Parts: sequence; structure tokens; C-alpha cells
Amino acid sequence: MKTETIAAIATGMSNSGIGIVRISGDQAFEIIDRIYRNKQGKPGNLKAAKSHTVHYGYIYDGDEMIDEVLTLIMRGPNSYTAEDTVEIDCHGGVRMVQRILETVLHNGARTAEPGEFTRRAFLNGRLDLAQAEAVAELIHASNDYALKSSVNQLSGSVSRKIRALREAILYETAFIESALDDPEHISLDGYGERLLKVLEPVIEQVEQLIASSDDGRVMTEGVRTVILGKPNAGKSSLMNVLLGEERAIVTDIAGTTRDTLEEQIKLQGISLNVVDTAGIRDTEDVVERIGVDRAVKAAEDADLIIYVADGSRPLDDSDYEIMGLIRDKKAIVLLNKTDLKLTVDKEALEAQCGHCVIPISAKEERGIEALESKIKSMFYHGNIAFNDQVYITSARHKEALEAALKSLNMVRTSVLDGMPEDFYSIDLADAYEQLGLILGEAVDDDVVNEIFSKFCMGK
Repeated sequence: MKTETIAAIATGMSNSGIGIVRISGDQAFEIIDRIYRNKQGKPGNLKAAKSHTVHYGYIYDGDEMIDEVLTLIMRGPNSYTAEDTVEIDCHGGVRMVQRILETVLHNGARTAEPGEFTRRAFLNGRLDLAQAEAVAELIHASNDYALKSSVNQLSGSVSRKIRALREAILYETAFIESALDDPEHISLDGYGERLLKVLEPVIEQVEQLIASSDDGRVMTEGVRTVILGKPNAGKSSLMNVLLGEERAIVTDIAGTTRDTLEEQIKLQGISLNVVDTAGIRDTEDVVERIGVDRAVKAAEDADLIIYVADGSRPLDDSDYEIMGLIRDKKAIVLLNKTDLKLTVDKEALEAQCGHCVIPISAKEERGIEALESKIKSMFYHGNIAFNDQVYITSARHKEALEAALKSLNMVRTSVLDGMPEDFYSIDLADAYEQLGLILGEAVDDDVVNEIFSKFCMGK
């Protein structure tokens, strides 16, 4: 099937040492032969070149030499898109890369849509949809764990797991259908009990994949973290220490922070989306009251609350109000200002708030490593192992898994209730179909369009 030849800039639009223009499609080699000349200034005839070779020469627009380049030739199906592909490596000035792309477009290509190269890889069977989504996650990875998880998924970790589950389900569906079609030769006596033995580990594995989505979301999106405390407890000082710069204003005047301040911080490979809030206290100041209300609202939506208690001052009503806010939440309590004489006992504070208490001094930057380790242990269940463990990082995948789990549980219920075997096959087929959505089988065009619209241009 003939496809339009597309082209786009595959590197960031900033001045750099090198820029890449990518061309893919049936006319890729014809287009490059119109604009490329070898080092002797003669047409390079790259259409006849071997696949996966690099050629030194020049790009011309008519008789005008534009740039000195390296040109990579990759023949389909052994390319990223599984189509004939050319990559032009040129000098990385923004205008230079644009000029070469313009020349390619003038000679027969059209501008690629966002994600169109990867979409073609998916449509041509080079990648399944889960792997294609991993490409986007890889590009947008904001921390080491997200990066490793994306690489693992791109290599097929999620796809292999889903395919194995589908194979087990398909075998049982086919067995039931065959037995119903040919009852004289294939018996279903005692089949329900045998099916349960197969079904239980499948259900367990699906449940584990769904459970892994909590860690998966933390990897990709970061931990929504809110810092709470009464005025002058040291919240902004802690924020500055975590950031490694003086981002929040720190003074001895209570109530300096009157609004939420949001920053992303990386700790031991984890991304924290940290919100520093106004100090919680009763106040007649209208502006400060708004800040306090926003702090309470941010705490309600947080994955993690860091409560900074001022160890140099006795606990008061503001502290007890905060303890009420964090009682049923994931929280870490920091006993701050350990560089001063403490009036708050660590063990007593733990008993009152019901959470782990870590003594720190934000001023002297002591105890921060203990805080980092505690956050890591709270959000990653055990050590992350990317060789064997599969993490679900996509809300779409989680939704499909939950639908599949519902169908599998209906099969189990039907077996236990002694229902006819054709009831089993209906729900097994639905579970098979739901898992197939993760790989891109029978996915609506609207879903595919939505996925690839989030890609950057040139990928």
C-alpha cells in the first residue's frame, strides 16, 4: 500500500551541535536523491545505497548548497517506521534545520503530524500500542524511575505479560467452544473445577498489575506533596533546602507565606510535586485566611503531607488542627529546629499524631536524608526491580485491566454458581478483548488519535 512521504525535525528547536530531519515513506529515497550531492558535488544516488549506511555530502536547494551533512539510509521494514527512512544530520542551528526541512517539503514530502512516525510504526506492526505509548513516556520522563520504567515497557515488558494472560484465556475459551460444538468427543465433565485452577493465577496476576499502577503513577507523575505547619515552623526553609536554592521567602515574621508555592523536586530518583503552604492558624487577615484555606484544600488532594512541627515552641491549637488533617493520610512529621533547645518530645509527638517523626534542622540541613529515604519507602513497595517487575503507568491500561478483572470475576462466580459453560466463554471472551485494547487490538480510531496527538513533532 502506497503511503504519503512525511518529514519533520526530529531534534529540539534550539541551537545545538547537530540537528536531524527525518523522512519516511515510499518516496523517501527519491526525495533525498533530488537534494543530496556527494563530496565531489555530484548526485549521490542514495536510492541504490545499502540499508543502514551513512553518507557524507551536501544538501542542495536547486543550485544553492545549504549545508554539509551526514545522511542515514534505512530500508523498510528494518527501520523505526518499518518504511523506507532517511535521516539528515546537519548543523544544529534552528534556522539551518528549518531550511533543510523546507527543502525536503518542497521536493515532495509533507509535514508529519505529531507522533506520526510512531503511529506508522504501530500501524505497520513494528510496535504494539503499549510500546508506542512507552515512547511518549520515555520522552517525557522526569526522573530515573520513570525513565527505566519507560525503557522496560518499550522493550515489551507490559506487552509480554498481557499476551501471556490472553493466551491462557484464549485456550480456555477455545476449549469451551470446541466442546460445545462437539460434545461427543470433548467432555466438559468437571471442567468448572479445572477452569478455576487456571483462572485463579490469572486473576491474581491482573490484580497485581492493577495494584502496580499506584507506583506507576508516582513514577511518571510524581508525588503530590504538601508541606503543612503553623507560621514560622520552618516550612519555607525546608522547601528551600529540598530545592537547593532560595525559592521561598524566609523571615522571622509569622505569616510571610500567604499563598501556595509549587515546585518540582527530585529526591533519590523520585519526583515530588511540592506545595509550600501558608502557615495554619486562626487569623483575622483576609488574605492570610485565603492562604490557610488553600493550604487545607491542597492537603485534602495530596498523596503525601509533610507536617513541619516547630520543636522549639510548645504545641498549640494550630498543631492539633494539623494533626487532625493528617490523621488518616499518608504523612511524615518533621520535628524541626533541633539546632535549638527542644520543648517538644519526639516520642510524645509520635503518640499524639500517629505518624513517624523525623528530627531535622532545616537551617543546618540535618535529617534531610532520613526524610528522603522515608518518602521512597512509603511510595515504592519494596525495591524497584525493572528486570522482572511490570509497572502499569497508563490510566488507559489500568482501565482495561479493571474491566478484564470484572469479567474474570464473573467467570469465577458463574463456575461457583454452577452456571452453563457458555456463560464462561462469554465473559472469558470479554476479558480477552479488554486486555487486547492495551496492545492496540480493536481500538477505536478516536483513542488512537488521542494517544498520538500527545506526541511531540518528529517522533
